[in-house]
Amino acid sequence: MNVAAREVPVVADDGHRWMLQARLPASPGASLLWLPGMGIAARHFLPFAEALAARGIAVFVHDWRGIGSSSVRAGRGRDWGYRELLTLDLPAAEAAIAHATPGLPRIAGGHSLGGQLACCRAALAPGSADALWLVASGVPYWRAFPWRTRWWLPAAYGVLRGITELIGKLPGRRIGFGGEEARGLIRDWTRCGFTGRYAAAGLAANLESALSTVTVPVRAVLMTHDWLAPGSSLRALLGKMPQAPATILPLDEAAPGTPADHYTWMKQPDATADLLTGR
Repeated sequence: MNVAAREVPVVADDGHRWMLQARLPASPGASLLWLPGMGIAARHFLPFAEALAARGIAVFVHDWRGIGSSSVRAGRGRDWGYRELLTLDLPAAEAAIAHATPGLPRIAGGHSLGGQLACCRAALAPGSADALWLVASGVPYWRAFPWRTRWWLPAAYGVLRGITELIGKLPGRRIGFGGEEARGLIRDWTRCGFTGRYAAAGLAANLESALSTVTVPVRAVLMTHDWLAPGSSLRALLGKMPQAPATILPLDEAAPGTPADHYTWMKQPDATADLLTGR
């Protein structure tokens, strides 16, 4: 199938600018806004976008604020959290996609943190998506993990939050976790890690209550060798949306001989794309 590559410029209401990386088949059956995991630039999901486009999906891969093509960078004088992502950046991305592919069914989805925020956005804006696609995603709540992981997770969250507050941002490139993340984002993320509840500083809406009202269907690919988003974590996320019909799709190998974990599927995405599209 012929697939066109495009960059779609987006501007949020506060002036933040970035590019959506689009892969567009000639006759798409739906559009997908794909949200990366924490600290991962859109370009790393282009093989996945191309695999889905070859299967008839118009894919638009988002760059998070502070990452990749984003016009801003986190620092002591520049901060944001879930509120800005959910109420400024994602609505602008949705509008750009609606303009580029009018009339198509709309799917929202993401990897890891991206999947979580896709669910939160669908909760805040009913009608913004007709379906949710999740890959290697789940609640970061420490109690939602197997014992071999859960015993040390609270300490890890505390260390990451402490480093972030001390330096003014999370220096993810230096410590080997995430990207250069804003303090507010790490506060929101670790709050969920400690409590199991989604909340966004400065956001009036109750995200937990909103999640309980989501009714769109969810397709969730579970990587069976993924300790960062195990099945218990995924089920905890889906449990927050009891009205949303959910299908869990286990994947043992990203490709023959390659165990499916949190990241390997990104370079070998065909099996994941097949599961999401029902092939």
